[in-house]
Amino acid sequence: MVDNIVKWGAANVMVTANDAAAFQNIPCYFDVMVIDAPCSGSGLFRRDEAAIDEWSPNNVQLCSQRQQRIVADALPALKSGGILIYSTCSYSIAEDEAIMDWLVAEMECESIKLNLENAPGVVESMSQNTGTAGYRFYPDKVKGEGFFIAVFRKKTGETNERYKTGKLEKLNHKQKEIVGHLINEMQWEGVRLYNGWYFLPPHVYDQLCVLQPSLNIQYAGVQLGEIMKDKLVPAHALALSGLLNENVPKNELNKEDAIRYLQRADFKLTTETKGWQVVCYQKHNLGWINALPNRFNNYYPKELRILKQHNGPTFEN
Repeated sequence: MVDNIVKWGAANVMVTANDAAAFQNIPCYFDVMVIDAPCSGSGLFRRDEAAIDEWSPNNVQLCSQRQQRIVADALPALKSGGILIYSTCSYSIAEDEAIMDWLVAEMECESIKLNLENAPGVVESMSQNTGTAGYRFYPDKVKGEGFFIAVFRKKTGETNERYKTGKLEKLNHKQKEIVGHLINEMQWEGVRLYNGWYFLPPHVYDQLCVLQPSLNIQYAGVQLGEIMKDKLVPAHALALSGLLNENVPKNELNKEDAIRYLQRADFKLTTETKGWQVVCYQKHNLGWINALPNRFNNYYPKELRILKQHNGPTFEN
């Protein structure tokens, strides 16, 4: 997930890794919660035959119990009036419609019906006890694998919970000198430094201050890089973000050289300027190089490099 956030260049996202129970420590905080619950996987039978061998009635019941625990643990963190989106990749009633009945009957949630006018192929399903609406996606009717989704509004909980926000010092003059040649000056007011050199919009930092005591934060904002000898060695995330100073040199590559860059293989590049610069393909930033007097160093992350090329690239995990 962190790799995907970096690729998107998103600065207003935090990635956490926690058991659902950890969210009980942040009551009535979120406006929207999406629970893509672990399931027995019957919706994946077409794509993955191994999923058929793993399926069993006992596994369905185990997943149903696990899904209820996850929802019950996480739901206190949703505001009163907040939206809960529940989904699985299962067709089992015990994991879908039965969970809907449980949410309405015991968890004080109300069903929200969706407009399917522009969703041909999606099948509406009603739960047995409460008539709650859910939606099934069948592989023979839609483009994709088997899927189930239902939407609810939480009816209970406090709405005036108060949380303390934090404060980080803005960049001082020396720090601006270090990052100023790479970061758009318009972004400086939003730079906050936490746990190293990261860009955090002020409102995101406020959220971080609330979430950090309770959740295991894996990544937040945009990593800017590391300071070595009073100079910034830029992070891969910075190259893909929208924070770059427009004066940072960019080198447009053809497809062959772009692939070789992503493989961390040798390719020829002539650049008039030296130092840190970005390489691009079709105006999309790929990453950093550091141009030296007689060569350049490829700074594409080793763990992301293309290992082979046959019917499309294969990536190292």
